[in-house]
Amino acid sequence: MTPFEKLEIIEPILKALKEENYTHPTAIQEKAIPIILNRQDVLGSAQTGTGKTAAFAIPILQHLFQDQRQRNHQRMIKSLIITPTRELAIQIGESLSTYGKYTGIKNTVIFGGVKQGAQTNALRNGIDILVATPGRLLDLMDQGFISLKHIEYFVLDEADRMLDMGFINDIKKIIAKLPARRQSLFFSATMPDNIVELSSKILRNPEKVEVSPVSSTAETISQYLYYTNKSDKNDLLVHILKNQKLNPVLLFARTKHGADKIVRNLKKHKIESAAIHGDKAQNQRQKALTKFKDREIRVLVATDIAARGIDIDKLKYVINYDIPNVAETYVHRIGRSGRAGDEGIAISICEPEENAYIRDIERLINQKIDRVSEHPFPQTDSPMTAQEKKAFEKEKSRRKQEFFANRNKSQNRSYRR
Repeated sequence: MTPFEKLEIIEPILKALKEENYTHPTAIQEKAIPIILNRQDVLGSAQTGTGKTAAFAIPILQHLFQDQRQRNHQRMIKSLIITPTRELAIQIGESLSTYGKYTGIKNTVIFGGVKQGAQTNALRNGIDILVATPGRLLDLMDQGFISLKHIEYFVLDEADRMLDMGFINDIKKIIAKLPARRQSLFFSATMPDNIVELSSKILRNPEKVEVSPVSSTAETISQYLYYTNKSDKNDLLVHILKNQKLNPVLLFARTKHGADKIVRNLKKHKIESAAIHGDKAQNQRQKALTKFKDREIRVLVATDIAARGIDIDKLKYVINYDIPNVAETYVHRIGRSGRAGDEGIAISICEPEENAYIRDIERLINQKIDRVSEHPFPQTDSPMTAQEKKAFEKEKSRRKQEFFANRNKSQNRSYRR
């Protein structure tokens, strides 16, 4: 028996997994799948990249396949999966289609920022599983296209990001429309008090599953740090990318404008690249992501929110062009590589004003990042005086508050469309 067979997964799903060369479950899959198959609620603490999508998708597909064989099949929405971003919703839909290709279970994905016609047509044709972002879900519920009264399996994914992005009231409205009798699965990378409180309103006597707390980075990810000056960052990046082995690369920028500027510089040096961020249309973002996955683009430059939920098989290289001013964001960023036990390499480029961010990150992960000193653009700017350091810490606090405030405002505008 293969490891997946030992989890008592049915043959139609096993066949699909074998075709994708999935033979060994990740830690969260091994822990969560038997619990979910036993129809118990789950409170899962797991980061993106641990394999949690399959951990809930596989047992839900199995439930629905077995349920439809026990009764006259009438296609209606039996499972609802809520996730914060369009990209993550799309990828969950793709995973459901992949794992469920031999089950006959139908799913569709709905999200804002695009016309609703194709989505409402899919709903009219009948589906079993709905993957949705909160804003568009509520819009289509209000228009009468969606009823949640037959939901038997409910998943709230990326709960902490959902709350960070200002979706708490939307989530409460959705929960109020769900049947009391259902199986609920709740996943979050972190478990602060407000998340625990929300989970208590959704789950009944849940089994807890915990994998990779946010303060940890995968042991399979090698981390490297380059110190340089602000004026030398572009040149250092091009120097790093002279190593043709770094392909493909997911690169993080702090701002939308910065992401576009990096792409322009890389293209000047004949390095194929594209940017994805909130100012890009959905079809532009999806086109860039598809080209990146197909290796037509070497470097995909992304802001943190645009990158949320991106899942690229076998992605090895992540570069932090800008060091995040929130230490937890560093963990989420580099977690895009080294997934499911694969090797990953994370490279960070640090200018003087970001030195303090590196100290915060190393305290959080309880690890010193390997320094790369042999390069042509070393950091030469004078260290900060005590007064400058005080001013920097004040500015750091302001930027951290601004980071969350702007993210909430941006997402409320974007995702409620």
